[in-house]
Amino acid sequence: MQVSTYRWTEASGWDINLSADSNVNLVLVCADTPFFSQPTCYAQLKTFFPSAEIVGCSSSGNIHGNTISDDDIVIAAISFTATKILVKSQLIESGEDVASTVTQLAQQFIDPKLKHLFVLSDGLFVSGTELTQTLNTLDIPVTGGLAGDADRFKESWVMVNGPAKQHQIALVGFYGDLDVSYGFATGWREFGPERRVTRSKGSTVYEIDHKPALEIYTKYLGELSKDLPSSGLRFPLSVKQTDSRPAYVRTLLGIDAVEKSLSFAGDVPQGSLCKLMKTDIDSLIDASAVLAQGLADDRSKQDSLCLAVSCVGRRLVMDQIAEEEIEAIQTILGPKTTIFGFYSYGEIAPFDSALCSLHNQTTTLTLLSE
Repeated sequence: MQVSTYRWTEASGWDINLSADSNVNLVLVCADTPFFSQPTCYAQLKTFFPSAEIVGCSSSGNIHGNTISDDDIVIAAISFTATKILVKSQLIESGEDVASTVTQLAQQFIDPKLKHLFVLSDGLFVSGTELTQTLNTLDIPVTGGLAGDADRFKESWVMVNGPAKQHQIALVGFYGDLDVSYGFATGWREFGPERRVTRSKGSTVYEIDHKPALEIYTKYLGELSKDLPSSGLRFPLSVKQTDSRPAYVRTLLGIDAVEKSLSFAGDVPQGSLCKLMKTDIDSLIDASAVLAQGLADDRSKQDSLCLAVSCVGRRLVMDQIAEEEIEAIQTILGPKTTIFGFYSYGEIAPFDSALCSLHNQTTTLTLLSE
């Protein structure tokens, strides 16, 4: 496996040799610029890499090496030796059933040689919960993330062997002699009493303990409540469906002052148990370092690719310290590992007994090596 990374900026264009490289099998693209959605962007990438599958998404910040960048495009050009790639995509139009559409898409990957699946999806229009629940029918580990839009939350784009589109899902299947390890890190801790979600629908919570959900947040956030929903990114919700099940994290995205409801980046089932969460920067960095240490093993001695997908809320909490988290991961994985990825509106990685789950406020790592 060989991995090279390149960057586009509005001021300088591409920092890449203009001659075509036909040896590259897969090009991954992460973008935080309107240029990504223009047909010219894909046309230029196809000129550079005529034989490659080209897949990517809009982001809330791009990760390449030790660096986090904005207002640019970064790409990872990957040449595999013994790994085959299959890429499929589907648009989800308004009114379409996500589960049915994703089921049809997933059936194209049914093969005993399938080693891993990486998914990129529209981060605003497509239900990440429905997406991940449906992908579990493949019975294969799945990682990936939901496309971002910085902190604007207006539109997200996915590129799949053509100009980037909204409402699109991309699946990348890896086949062959490929070593894959993965995991997620949180670093958040619960506080306050455990409560029950007494009225919710999908990702919108109307009542907690039979009280308006917004009132629960305003009570605990105090002065910070005047900055909701942005201040809510620092206080996600721990959710578990039963006492015996582990908890997962949901990020607050919006509020409805009239209905006094809260909207989260993923379903919060009615009847589930919940607690507020908080953290500090050291806890976030330490959690990611522990995850990287668990994945490193002997592969730090050979060329490998680490796909990092981290939550936009996590980045906003760490602010200028966010790069220290990436630096810690790079130090542990070593110089032969290329770290590449983006800040997302939802992270996808196995959790509990499921091979595909939607996470918030996490860092997920997928380590690939031949």
